[in-house]
Amino acid sequence: MKRIVKMNSKITMNKICLILLVVAVSCSSKKSAQEIIDSSIKTHAGERFEGALVSFKFRDKEYSVEKFGGESTYTREFDDGKYHVKDILYNSNELTRFINDSIVDLPMEWEKKYIESVNSVLYFFQLPYGLNDPAVKKVYLGEAMVLKQPYHKIKVTFAQDGGGVDYEDVFVYWIHTKKYTLDYLAYSYLTDEGGTRFRQAINQRRVKGMLIQDYVNFKSKSKDLPIEKHDEYFEKGLLEELSRIINEDVKVVF
Repeated sequence: MKRIVKMNSKITMNKICLILLVVAVSCSSKKSAQEIIDSSIKTHAGERFEGALVSFKFRDKEYSVEKFGGESTYTREFDDGKYHVKDILYNSNELTRFINDSIVDLPMEWEKKYIESVNSVLYFFQLPYGLNDPAVKKVYLGEAMVLKQPYHKIKVTFAQDGGGVDYEDVFVYWIHTKKYTLDYLAYSYLTDEGGTRFRQAINQRRVKGMLIQDYVNFKSKSKDLPIEKHDEYFEKGLLEELSRIINEDVKVVF
């Protein structure tokens, strides 16, 4: 009888320990998404965007980003063969367009397109900076191996309030478990009939302490492939290269 009681006690204790372990892992996972993003931002030195003027060239256009005291100013400049065009975007939603130094009025439809275009380029350039914005929702998906390297997988969605016009887009980020570099990302979008993309970071280098990287941009052969598994499709060769995101002549001025 005593042996039975001891055995039951042992089983009960094991169950309690298992429950506590599950709870601990669950709580750790909920915390880790935020902690991993914080560590990645620190590794990339993304916080250095605050108070700095960062400029670069991308596809024959010149861009810059300047953040100070919670305010941001993005610019894009280019020559269209006949005129010099400069777009100034304040706080991601107020656009002023100059043509040959003169302000021009834009139809609302075109203003919206230019805002989305400038925001998109600067959003990806600054990653992982920006992933702590109030509208960002993070979920830890666990660990995965990509090309024999270990990664944390974090899913990001956006609240409608403050999430921008593309708040329904969904992202997954692969952050190295030891180096905390953001080496891969995937996202789904609804604009232009929708689709998915997967990006692999290349040409990682530091400019005045900031980790700058370019990307190989892949598309899936089917819109139905969930972005959470794009790392698996990438390794199996089920994604095809669409383009390269090359940021040239990067300059940082404090």
